Amino acid sequence: MNTSSNEHLLPGGGVSIDALPKISLHDHLDGGLRPQTIIELADVIGLDIPTTDAAELGAWFANQANSGSLVDYLKTFDVTTSVMQTTEGLERVAREFVQDLGADGVIYGEVRWAPEQHLARGLSLDEVVEAVQRGIDAGIDDVYSAGREIRIGQLVTAMRHADRGLEIAELAVRHRERGVVGFDIAGAELGFPAGNHKAAFDYLAQEFFPVTVHAGEADGVDSIRGALFDGRALRLGHGVRLAEDVTIEREDDDNSYVTLGPVARWVRDRQIPLELSPSSNLQTGAIAAWGDELIDHPFDLLYQLGFQVTVNTDNRLMSNTSLSNELGLLSDAFGYDLDDFEKFQLNAAAAAFLPLEDREELAEAISDGFAEA
Repeated sequence: MNTSSNEHLLPGGGVSIDALPKISLHDHLDGGLRPQTIIELADVIGLDIPTTDAAELGAWFANQANSGSLVDYLKTFDVTTSVMQTTEGLERVAREFVQDLGADGVIYGEVRWAPEQHLARGLSLDEVVEAVQRGIDAGIDDVYSAGREIRIGQLVTAMRHADRGLEIAELAVRHRERGVVGFDIAGAELGFPAGNHKAAFDYLAQEFFPVTVHAGEADGVDSIRGALFDGRALRLGHGVRLAEDVTIEREDDDNSYVTLGPVARWVRDRQIPLELSPSSNLQTGAIAAWGDELIDHPFDLLYQLGFQVTVNTDNRLMSNTSLSNELGLLSDAFGYDLDDFEKFQLNAAAAAFLPLEDREELAEAISDGFAEA
């Protein structure tokens, strides 16, 4: 699947996955830095980092993240957030983030990040959001200059273990006409339910502001129930452990016969999108109940049962991945073809935090691009 030029090809047909139009819904800004950028920004602020060789630093992040523990996985962000405490750092990281999405064939991306984690050098919440937006705008211009098109929206995120949910929700709404398209809560999931941020979610509902919630990654079905009930989530960040609410009653050579629990049935019947991130889910132990290889991921089970699955990277640096790479890995594991890939992208287009007309335009661009392929 990986060629010497790092191009990802669909097995059999030779179609370039990189060239296909794609949509990225779950991609963290502080998980998508270029190693060389970390080295240069760390030098400016005098930050000690494990190595000043870009290739070695990239390998360090991948090794640290490949721990099987979400807590250990999240420790790698201490390094990335440390170089994102100035307007210059934030603008550069955001600009390159968009450039890299454009180079991977992404035509619409939502970038999530937690402004409260970027105040160590005296910037305000509004200042960091504005700096990231300037970087995004510059990155969009760069992608257009390279002959591609891309749209980007910010998902302003509150840390679920902190108590600033309402403040961050108000920040998101304050910038809704200046690049912010939605709200999220992230960080340690187990022990920090969505209900802890009820005031924030009540406010967002009153403002008709879209919400996605990390749930079903480091905690199970109860966390997903909380995201839906307390968070009023329109999408589920990961949501992979929703498969715990699916019981396989029996299997034969051709079929599996399953029973859906109440949460799984609600999510499927309402077509609530799942922001699945295969490599990350494997790294963090989110799929440990099913196995320790990508082929054990319940992605295919959920897809075959009619859930609204989407494919995402989560953290490109930590997982050493791209959206094209994730699609290629899924094809290798489950034999997916161009039709499956198109379905995943159309699911993502329908799930984007955009007006209906814009989502229809995305779907049309996806269908046109796949037809050409």
